Amino acid sequence: MTQDARFEDGGDRPLNLGALDGEDLQVLSTLAQDAVFPASEMQWLPSERRFAVLINRFRWEDLKSAELRKRSVERVQCLLVVDNVQSVASQGVERGDADTILSLLAISFEAGEDAEGSVILTLAGDGAIRLKVEALDVALKDVTRPYLAPSKNTPSHPE
Repeated sequence: MTQDARFEDGGDRPLNLGALDGEDLQVLSTLAQDAVFPASEMQWLPSERRFAVLINRFRWEDLKSAELRKRSVERVQCLLVVDNVQSVASQGVERGDADTILSLLAISFEAGEDAEGSVILTLAGDGAIRLKVEALDVALKDVTRPYLAPSKNTPSHPE
C-alpha cells in the first residue's frame, strides 16, 4: 500500500518540482502563492521557448514548524520556469522596472486544443501574465537557502 507524501516528509530540503498537468500545477501554485519579485527578474527567451522568473517564495511548507518552534517565517529564492512557450502577454505589469515589485497570487492553466493552452500568472493589483504554451511544462526550483522573511509575517488575504 502506498501513501501520499506530506509536507513534513520534505524536511528542510530545497524544492525541485515539476508540473505536466493541471493537478500538478495546483500544487506549484499553492507553494508559490504570495511570492514577490521585481519585474526586472522576468525573462522571456523566445529562441528557447522558455519564460523564467526568479521569485522570493514564502515557505508555506515550513509554516507549521516555524509556529511550533516559535521562530520567524522564511522565504527562499526560487526559479519558476515555464517551457514550450509560444508567446507572452501581460496586463498591468511594468516590465523591466527594478522598482516595481510584483506579488504572485496564483498559477493556473487554461486548456486549449490538444495539449496547447495558456499558463496564467495572476498577480496582486489586477496584473496578469499569459504564457501561451504548446504543452504544459512548469518547474519550481529553490535556488538559495531559506532566509528570514523581512516582514516576519505570514502573508494574509483579508476577505
